[in-house]
Amino acid sequence: MLKIAYDPIYAHPLPEGHRFPMLKYELIPAQLLHEGVITRESLFSPGLLDEAIILKTHNENYWQQLRDLTLSDKEQRRIGFPLSARLVEREIRIAKGTIDGCRFAFDNGVAFNVAGGTHHAGTNWGEGFCMLNDQAIAANYLLANKLAASILIIDLDVHQGNGTAQIFENERRVFTFSMHGANNFPSRKETSDLDIPLADGIEGDEFLRILKETLPRLISQQKPDFIFYLAGVDVLGTDKLGKLALSREACKARDQFVFEQCIANNIPVQVSMGGGYSPQIRDIVEAHCNTFKVASDLYF
Repeated sequence: MLKIAYDPIYAHPLPEGHRFPMLKYELIPAQLLHEGVITRESLFSPGLLDEAIILKTHNENYWQQLRDLTLSDKEQRRIGFPLSARLVEREIRIAKGTIDGCRFAFDNGVAFNVAGGTHHAGTNWGEGFCMLNDQAIAANYLLANKLAASILIIDLDVHQGNGTAQIFENERRVFTFSMHGANNFPSRKETSDLDIPLADGIEGDEFLRILKETLPRLISQQKPDFIFYLAGVDVLGTDKLGKLALSREACKARDQFVFEQCIANNIPVQVSMGGGYSPQIRDIVEAHCNTFKVASDLYF
């Protein structure tokens, strides 16, 4: 059974101007249930994450300021919205959902978080709507508990996973791979173990050619025993914050190739959904739902 982390807090309303992107967190599970791709038993609600686990990834001073809502106005502007206790709780539950998803992935091959992919959060900063880096926290959890010895993070969001790159810059057991728009946010890039910056306007055929040339080689070289996949749909040509030009079909083919590589190499994978900012919410929801559908077809 496909297992998916979801909690109503994922769709908690933000201040005016930030509510639209949050709608997808309600609509994705609703659409999957409506189409019969999943059942209610597929969804699990994550609890709260112990601070000690957060502190294996994030700086203690940063975490305490985040928890106590004492970040400066400048730091909050970098995140992109004003802090609230509810939003911090949301981030904690998302990170816990990604950790819990890892355990389901070990059993089932794959597991999802409806939210997550908060790859702009670094050791001591939040940025770009990201406050705690869910996949980085989960990767460090696996390492600390000896559940994995070699991890590959595949970040195919349109934006570079700068926070993830910074967190693991000195961690040889985690290989960070980011394939992203060269001229997109963040303006200051960090250095992943492998960065592939893409020119504006790249379409699906070229995107898939590069991915198919790269990912099998990486898996062969790194021999990971666990994979994290950030499946942002802001690579779509309709996305208002992205500068690439993939169709929904190409985005779906991207997901299928990643899952096929995980299956062929018998590597469990946890999937967080990342960004998606097309003006029409149905474009976002359909592209995200395709990721779940492909996994359901391949694994179950």
